[in-house]
Amino acid sequence: MPQTDSPFRYPGGKTQLYSFVSYLLEKNKINGTYVEPFAGGAGVAIRLLFNSKVQKSWINDYDISIYSVWYYILEKPQELIKLIKNVPFDYKTGHEVNKQTSIAFWRKQHDYYVKHKNGEKSLALAFATLFLNRTNRSGIINGGPVGGFEQAHSTQIFARFNKKSLIKKINKIHSFKDNIILTNYDANDLIPILQKKLDSENSFVFFDPPYFKQGSGLYFTSFNNEGHKILAQKIMSLKDNYWITTYDVDSHIIDYFKDNDKNYSYELRYSANNKRRGKASELLFASPNLEIESYDNVHLEII
Repeated sequence: MPQTDSPFRYPGGKTQLYSFVSYLLEKNKINGTYVEPFAGGAGVAIRLLFNSKVQKSWINDYDISIYSVWYYILEKPQELIKLIKNVPFDYKTGHEVNKQTSIAFWRKQHDYYVKHKNGEKSLALAFATLFLNRTNRSGIINGGPVGGFEQAHSTQIFARFNKKSLIKKINKIHSFKDNIILTNYDANDLIPILQKKLDSENSFVFFDPPYFKQGSGLYFTSFNNEGHKILAQKIMSLKDNYWITTYDVDSHIIDYFKDNDKNYSYELRYSANNKRRGKASELLFASPNLEIESYDNVHLEII
């Protein structure tokens, strides 16, 4: 699992594309604002800031639960940290009381999340969301706990919940709050705002929408087919901006972007000692004005 600067875990997270994105920014002489309309864990956005590759990162997520986490990290981190410290288990200590207490705590957060995930932003929602992301299988918030409800597996609920590491990440991100723009727009509504507010010559937008095939099973804010089609049209309307869009491979998506000039498939090249195998190819679409080529672990093929 790649090391990230984000407090989140995400299936198919794009942190492994950091070197590639950073290279694109340098190649196109962009160091102003970097935007993620579907931010999620915002791993690339945060690392670009930490490494002084951009002046600002714009984090947007329409999911109010994800937005709540980022809001409290940036505005009231100590309130979130206090709740993290009170979790009855940790990566280093294991179950601080017993397995039953840990699962009861998980159920409480799960029930709160299910009840309030479509409501208003709140500290309780922020904590429940981050907690479930760290303790559920593969970081899927609407999944079950690592190790199952009986905690009979060798990998248990505390395996990805390292309080010290989480708190360190939250505090570091908070220290960059003046360089982070946080919004809660539907991506289709955000695009015209980006057209008005961004310096088109010194900004870059990375669209990473929910998976076309599996999105509804992974994210509560996933699109339907028509939503993906409308999004593609809106993205391609950004004629003067630099952008890339990544998707899982599907003929519908290829068709939606057929009028775009720079369309690719890509796969990540891992070193020989990396244990990951069978990584599926994905699609990548780029703005016509973007100078783009394969780099580091990303191999592009024109489609």
